[in-house]
Amino acid sequence: MRVIARGTLSDFVKNRVARGERALLKTHLDSWYEAAAQAQWKNSAEVKAQYSSASILTSERVVFNIKGNDYRLIVGIDYHYKILLIKWLGTHQEYDKIDALKVDYDENSYSDSTH
Repeated sequence: MRVIARGTLSDFVKNRVARGERALLKTHLDSWYEAAAQAQWKNSAEVKAQYSSASILTSERVVFNIKGNDYRLIVGIDYHYKILLIKWLGTHQEYDKIDALKVDYDENSYSDSTH
């Protein structure tokens, strides 16, 4: 799968995660990224077979649990074109406050808030 965009993951870790937690979360996100980039999923059932803890919201929208479910990652997947688009990343507590079916990527959510 072509994952769009890895920079979102890096920006989240850099700008939204406490310094002491960054390395461990980065390791988990890097592991997820590598597995997703290597994947050749044809449908949501294949995603679920590889990630049993993933939540299939629709045939094109999936929620992955990251770092023992401390974080949630929502992606849109186009199986035909092999594209995975990061829609949202946040803590489990933040996830509980959003509509996972409707949330969409917002660049400002991951940027450095000091600039």
